[in-house]
Amino acid sequence: MQIPAVAAAWFLPFVLPICFYVAFTDMREMRIKNHAVVALTVVFVVIGLIAIPPWSTGSVSGNLGPFNVSMPIYFWQLLHIIVVLVIGIILNAAGAMGAGDAKFLAAAAAFVWLGDLKLVLLILTACILAAVVTHRLAKITKLRTIAPHWESWDRGKQFPMGFALGGSLAMYLILGTVLGS
Repeated sequence: MQIPAVAAAWFLPFVLPICFYVAFTDMREMRIKNHAVVALTVVFVVIGLIAIPPWSTGSVSGNLGPFNVSMPIYFWQLLHIIVVLVIGIILNAAGAMGAGDAKFLAAAAAFVWLGDLKLVLLILTACILAAVVTHRLAKITKLRTIAPHWESWDRGKQFPMGFALGGSLAMYLILGTVLGS
């Protein structure tokens, strides 16, 4: 994995409760709350200064369109937020995803190293499958009585993606602490 294990270890204790909160509120209300997305972004901005300080990590060169740019890793990771947010807005406008999902993905993108993108997509796929099966089974069994008023039970084919998205980010950072560079 490309993510430094030290950085993943710094981020994990702050990101994990946010991921649980996003999964819970999305199942309960079919909504990823803005304050959770803002909190996730603030965690990267603040803890990122400790985990991958821009003044000591050196610069990495890359292309922004036709321009070759050299920036510290911290700023490249922040750039992920903008790129994923633009893609998410387009997908939301096309009806392919909810606005909260798009915002959460944008905030979570800062934590994902570009070299780990294939692994993150595999984690996301596995988490989506596991979340859908778990949610659908809980919906048709007595487990539903634990939280009978959750909005996600009665939304037909709609699914609370925050359940899978939060789990994916948490899993990526957990793996990053163990397998990171």
